[in-house]
Formats: sequence, structure tokens, C-alpha cells
Amino acid sequence: MKIVHAQTVLTEDQLEALKKKTKEPSTKDALSTAVQHYLECEYTEMSDEMWTHKLEKVVQKKQQKSIN
Repeated sequence: MKIVHAQTVLTEDQLEALKKKTKEPSTKDALSTAVQHYLECEYTEMSDEMWTHKLEKVVQKKQQKSIN
């Protein structure tokens, strides 16, 4: 596996929000967690299939709420 060093520019507020959301104390770990999530997350694929899947989940949740 080849490893590369990547950089980006963020505001301090963005970085703090990312650390809080990922529950990671370090910048490196927060960025790594965020990138890994983005690559694995089914909702980052902007396709018709993704929207269909997302809408199906919303409908399922609404149906469960109406049953309870």
C-alpha cells in the first residue's frame, strides 16, 4: 500500500466541529475518520440508486412510527 501526505485548509471552527463530530481529539485522527466515513458511506454516492435507498429508509421509519 502506498501512503501519501495530504493537506487542506480549514477554519478553526470547522476543525473543532469535525473533532467534536468524529469524537477524535487530534486533527490527524479526525480527518482520517472523516475521510474513511465519506469513502464508506452509502449516502456520498450521488446517484438515483442512492436516493432511492435513502427514501426507502425514510418511508420505513415513518411506517414504524405510525405502528408505535
